[in-house]
Amino acid sequence: MGLMSMSYGYVYVASVALGADRAQTLKAFQEAEAYDGPSIIFAYAPCIAHGIDMSKTQTEQKRAVEAGYFPLYRYNPAAEVPFTWDAKDPKGAYQDFIRSEGRYKSLLKTNPDAAEALYSQAEKDAANRMEVYKAVGALLK
Repeated sequence: MGLMSMSYGYVYVASVALGADRAQTLKAFQEAEAYDGPSIIFAYAPCIAHGIDMSKTQTEQKRAVEAGYFPLYRYNPAAEVPFTWDAKDPKGAYQDFIRSEGRYKSLLKTNPDAAEALYSQAEKDAANRMEVYKAVGALLK
């Protein structure tokens, strides 16, 4: 959705996770509000279906970003450099992150063989998605 929204060329787009980077989240909201045009912000928001302790949602957000599960970026068409990649390279284990969430655990319980294949494909897809966003950023500099 983020890439599709950016493809219009006149939409402010950001991807944020408050628990991962409060300053980046605040900056995205300020930029979106100041932008003279449509704005969309994608925010990672864990829910009860994730099977986590809901008092620790910000910790879960940080884990998602650190594992490379969720990107942080800002695209501001009005800026001199429109795309800013705000995430660091993943330092957590993607598989550890998804296997800790109930929604992924339930798949492992119901269909272990398919789960392993899907977990592996999800990790590859996430890495590819991050590379695409980085490539977009390099093109827009």
